[in-house]
Amino acid sequence: MEKFFVITNANKDTDLKVTERIQNYLTSHNARCQVFVDNLCEQENESHLDIPKDTQCILVLGGDGTMLQAARENLNTDISMIGINMGTKGYLTEIEVGSLEDALESLLKDEYHIESRMMLNGVIHKSGEKMPPMCALNEISITRKGSLAVIHYNVYVNGKLLKVYSGDGIMVSTPTGSTGYNLSAGGPIATPQAELMLLTPICPHTFNTRTVILSPLDVVEIEIAHGRDGQVQEVEVNFDGNYKEILYSNDKVIIQKSSATTKIVKLSEAGFLEVLHSKMRD
Repeated sequence: MEKFFVITNANKDTDLKVTERIQNYLTSHNARCQVFVDNLCEQENESHLDIPKDTQCILVLGGDGTMLQAARENLNTDISMIGINMGTKGYLTEIEVGSLEDALESLLKDEYHIESRMMLNGVIHKSGEKMPPMCALNEISITRKGSLAVIHYNVYVNGKLLKVYSGDGIMVSTPTGSTGYNLSAGGPIATPQAELMLLTPICPHTFNTRTVILSPLDVVEIEIAHGRDGQVQEVEVNFDGNYKEILYSNDKVIIQKSSATTKIVKLSEAGFLEVLHSKMRD
């Protein structure tokens, strides 16, 4: 590789010293390096990055949240991404700051492989109108908004009712997202190269509710039901913790595997379970 684009989360690299290290190293080795600095994690809409079409790799400097937003920005370019961890766990990021130069050298020498990660496609039906589809790399979640009241929702799989749920919410996750919100909600971990969807209730108000593992061919419909005594419920649908939309009773979200994928550059020969062990022991 020799043509790079750097996306820096300004809240993580506040003095831009790490960004400058990247730029100086790459340019001193005759590589092209363009930099975009912003606080991507707090944006709810795409900022329409002007990424050159011949870019070979996007370096994302921040944490998992920055990687997720960059994946949305990069949805239509099909350019491979690699994350530089300045967050906490950093399940999506490949490079630690302490080994930055060694990692950049590997990229310049083409010593890497690329993983293609499954994404989700979600279509919101609100007040009888169908909204444009949205993609998510980690998960699409529906949670209560504001009030501590229990929310009720009906879940259909391939047009058939699976269950009427009550609780704080529900999410559909990809294998990549299994180590994110899904893990915090008590869902299982899946290897990121698997092809499946995880349907995980959030704080369900029952003892026998568990994650349901679905195939990538299944279509999930989550319909917002009415509350107690027919009360209209207000909930929030969230795509990768970034794009949000308020929904009400009778609104729904239809979720299925997206035709789009996210390409993530991997430098380490360590397998997923080895990396997982390292992250989870901290």
